[in-house]
Amino acid sequence: MAAFVYRCTDCRREFPRDAVRYLCPDCGARYRPGVPLIGVLEAVFDVEAITSKFDRAKPDWSLLSAVEPQFFPPLVVGRTPLVPARRLGEQLGLPRLFIKNDGQNPSGSLKDRASFLVVAEAARLGEKRVVCASTGNAASALAAVCASAGVEALIFVPEKAPRAKLVQMVLAGARVIPVKGTYDDAFRLSLEFTAKRGGLNRNTAYHPLTIEGKKTVSLEITEQLGLRAPDAVFVSAGDGVILAGVHKGFADLVRVGLISSMPRLFAVQAEKSDAIHRYVQTGVYSDAVDPTTVADSISVSCPSNAHWARRAILETKGATVTVSDDEILEAQARLTAMTGVFTEPAGAAAFAGLVKVQAGAGALPKDAEVVVLATGHGLKDIDAPLARVKIPPAIEPTLDAVPVT
Repeated sequence: MAAFVYRCTDCRREFPRDAVRYLCPDCGARYRPGVPLIGVLEAVFDVEAITSKFDRAKPDWSLLSAVEPQFFPPLVVGRTPLVPARRLGEQLGLPRLFIKNDGQNPSGSLKDRASFLVVAEAARLGEKRVVCASTGNAASALAAVCASAGVEALIFVPEKAPRAKLVQMVLAGARVIPVKGTYDDAFRLSLEFTAKRGGLNRNTAYHPLTIEGKKTVSLEITEQLGLRAPDAVFVSAGDGVILAGVHKGFADLVRVGLISSMPRLFAVQAEKSDAIHRYVQTGVYSDAVDPTTVADSISVSCPSNAHWARRAILETKGATVTVSDDEILEAQARLTAMTGVFTEPAGAAAFAGLVKVQAGAGALPKDAEVVVLATGHGLKDIDAPLARVKIPPAIEPTLDAVPVT
């Protein structure tokens, strides 16, 4: 890895690596649970050192890692497929359409990337417990990575988290604490716990390495396209941290001269969980009042990383899109039927956003190279699509009983 410092995304003050752990000491001191985080830290690398060592013929992405490889957990994370979606692309007028299938990560979601790096940091610091709040995927990811590394995972989840994700956490040996309330309630309680009882807090954006972990998806996409950035990337957005990670990855690639420009970033939100969308549209932040949606992973009243998410959209000349639950489930079914990629509703939201963009006045041109980020496996939450799927009845075990098509 190359040397780096942390820089506050608000006041721009810089700190040595081990002088800070979570938020900027100055800006973060003003943070109170219930509003988007302020003082979120960004890892700023020694660009000259990376450029001098980087070999385009054999990319060494550890040069852009904020934790040394010797601390990495045994579980292999990343290297997920970039699937050409030719049939879908033809329908949408985008023959260069790809699906980045991050449901192929070990616990079934992109959030393995963040958990992997935070658990690596725990090993570097000698911490034996990692704590987080999650609607499901981040917790499943943390449980899996901690199991591989022999570290305790302590997880606060909303009591209505999907059963499949709860099963993953418990089987991986995590200490799971369901909370009566929302993700925001679980987030607040996890901060109180680590402040008073210790452990490394993995909460998204609160710990800067969650962004560094998630940025690796951008590095992979670029490598899989032949060290070329796509023209646009569609990302489902809840708390805004995946969006920030995607932005950070491409920004780092621009800084070290591996790509010449950033792709346009499109953040897709559920209609009722739309705080980031409204923030980008109006410039004024306010919570989502009732963020209920079939896409539980992006159901957030107060997005922790709203400020960086807005910056990512504005800096890349991207856009935000909102989609209904019906549009999400239709997109999930269409994506599965046309590509074989079965992604959970939150992942399908990104594709639903692309469908909506292509149907409007701002449709992307035919020659655009577009990547849709499918963030989690469909088996994470089968209750939602089951309401729209008709399972055929059983037949007698005779050929005559097989329906003729």
